[in-house]
Amino acid sequence: MKLVLDEEQRQLRDAVRDFLRTASPLPKVRDGYDPQVYARLNGELGLSGLIIPEEYGGAGAGMAELAVALEETGAALLPGPFLATAFATIALTGTPDKELLAAIAEGRITATLARDTLDHDGATVRGTPAQVLSGMEADVLVAPARSGEEMVLVAVELARPGVTRTALETLDLTRGQARVALEGAPARVLGPAPQAGDRLCVALAAEQLGVMRAALDAIVAYAKIRVAFGRYIGSYQGVKHKLADMHAKLEQAESIVRYAAWAADESPDDLPEAAALAQAYVGRACFEVARDHLLLHGGVGFTWEHDAHLYYKRAKADEVLLGPPRIHRARLAQLLEL
Repeated sequence: MKLVLDEEQRQLRDAVRDFLRTASPLPKVRDGYDPQVYARLNGELGLSGLIIPEEYGGAGAGMAELAVALEETGAALLPGPFLATAFATIALTGTPDKELLAAIAEGRITATLARDTLDHDGATVRGTPAQVLSGMEADVLVAPARSGEEMVLVAVELARPGVTRTALETLDLTRGQARVALEGAPARVLGPAPQAGDRLCVALAAEQLGVMRAALDAIVAYAKIRVAFGRYIGSYQGVKHKLADMHAKLEQAESIVRYAAWAADESPDDLPEAAALAQAYVGRACFEVARDHLLLHGGVGFTWEHDAHLYYKRAKADEVLLGPPRIHRARLAQLLEL
C-alpha cells in the first residue's frame, strides 16, 4: 500500500499547481470556461492524456497520477470540461478506441460521459441524459447503450444532427451541466460497456480533496489576519477547535484518496470497497469543510464578491454528482457484509 507521493508525483503536483496559479487564478474562475487555458493545460502539461496508454499518444500513467492532477484542478476550481473528459477517458481505457483516445491525448477534442443508458438500434441512439457534466462544452459524448441484449459503449459527436443540448441552471457557477436529447443521433459502437464506476468515484474524490485543502488553507490564512474585539480570530478557542476538526477531516480524506488511487492501479480486488469509502466519506467531509470555511469568514463570506461561496457550491455539487453519500455508505456496508 502506498499513501505518500513519490518524487515524480510531487513534481507533477508542483507543475500543475504552478500552471494553474498563473493561467487560471481564482479571480478568473468567475469568467467560466476558457478554451485557451484548456488548450495550454494539454499542450504544456499533457494532462488530458495522463492515463491514456502510450500506444495511443498518452503518458501511460495510472490513477494515482490522475488523482494528483485532479486534486490541483479541484483546489483551483478549474472551470470547464477537465473532470468530464477524465471521466470519459476512464471509461475509454476500459474499452479502448484508438481514434478517440488519440484525439483526447492530443487535446483536439473534449469528451464527457453520460451515466444514463441509451437505446442503440445499430446505427443511431435515442435517449435523454438529464445531467451531462460539461455537456455544452464537450465535443463527444461517451455513454453506455443497450443494443439488443448487449450493453455497449457508444460515442456520439455532439455537433451532429439528432442532438439537442440545453444548458441547465446549476448550483456550481464554475462548471456547467446540460440536458442532451438524442433522437436518432449517429453513434459509433466502441465495444462492450466497461465497469468504470469505482474509478469514477476515485477521480471525483481526488478533486474533492483539492477543494477541501484549498478551503482550509484560505480560512487558516484569514484567521491569522482578521481581528475581532482586539484579537486575531485564530486565537479564539472556538475557531481553533473548528480549524483542528477541519484539518483532521482533511488528513483522513487524503489517506482514503491515496489508498483508493493505489487500489485502482495495484489491487483491483480492493477497489470496490476503497471507492465506496472514498465517496461515502470524502464527499460529505468536503462539503462540511467548505461550509465551515464559509461560516468562519463571518458576514463577508456570504457576499457575492467573496470566493468562499464558490468552494461551497463546488463542494455541494460534487457531493451528489455520483449519488449522495448515503448510496455509497449502503454499498460499502453491502460489500463488507454488514
